[in-house]
Amino acid sequence: MRFDVLVEIRLRPGIADPQGATIERALPALGFDGFSHVGVGKAIRFNLDAADEMAARTSVDELCQRFLANPVIEEAEVSLSPGATTL
Repeated sequence: MRFDVLVEIRLRPGIADPQGATIERALPALGFDGFSHVGVGKAIRFNLDAADEMAARTSVDELCQRFLANPVIEEAEVSLSPGATTL
């Protein structure tokens, strides 16, 4: 089976986010009011061929732990959906 995968990586709670803070401070000067708790992360999208959803999730979770995210300061959220989207 082919899966469309989205991995969203963000800083763990309590870890300073200087990029998010800079954006949040700049928004009022640009005319955007009411925004708060701005955080910057990264999104990684890819396709994965795996036997089933459990195998796909296991593989992606290992990829996140070993390569995509720093588990000390970041957390990864994985979304899987069956499909064959071309990126």
